[in-house]
Amino acid sequence: MIIRQLFDEKTWTYTYLVADKESKEAVLIDPVLEKIDRDLQLVNELGLKLVYALDTHVHADHITANGRLRELTDCRTGVSAISDVACASVGLHEADRLPLGKHEIVVLSTP
Repeated sequence: MIIRQLFDEKTWTYTYLVADKESKEAVLIDPVLEKIDRDLQLVNELGLKLVYALDTHVHADHITANGRLRELTDCRTGVSAISDVACASVGLHEADRLPLGKHEIVVLSTP
């Protein structure tokens, strides 16, 4: 498993890159639009394929990079279904499972 914590000082937002070492499938969690070049550079340097870009919540502190990441990489985007975000590829519910190589991401609702 590959895990990297990234930080945007302007918005004080943490972004996480999580990937399966074998399949090279990756997810970015809470990506910031202004940091998209940094994030994609890391994905490329590690030889990964971005399959998901996920938001843990609707962000008032920054603009998400999910839409742009979907345009550039054809990844699926997701956010909590309760947020009612029409532009996400998938609305996430408690206990949903997203495959990531031999691993999976399990959605936990924390309202």
